[in-house]
Amino acid sequence: MNEAPIEIRLRRQSRVLEIAFTGGERYALPFEFLRVNSPSAEVKGHGPGQETLVLGKQAVMVSAVEPVGQYAVRLIFDDGHDSGLYSWKYLRELGRDQDVLWRQYLERVTAATAKG
Repeated sequence: MNEAPIEIRLRRQSRVLEIAFTGGERYALPFEFLRVNSPSAEVKGHGPGQETLVLGKQAVMVSAVEPVGQYAVRLIFDDGHDSGLYSWKYLRELGRDQDVLWRQYLERVTAATAKG
């Protein structure tokens, strides 16, 4: 299921990227969620356990969405981050697993801030 979405909309006022796929799947992905889950090496690292916890992105904006071939988009964030390529597959996974991924992120933030 790597087909391209049928619609992508940048909703700057509500800070979400809306994406719709042919099977009726439709997701509203907050900019902060997309930024902290960037598929870039800067965030994901180069292997398990090398992930970077990205903090302080509540107000981040997506200033542009650039197509990359027939398989992905590059999101340009106003904090200068632009190295993540969001494949159709990855965007679908983010939408489908958004609640779990966000909860895991918040747990990591809580653990990191508790350490001081």
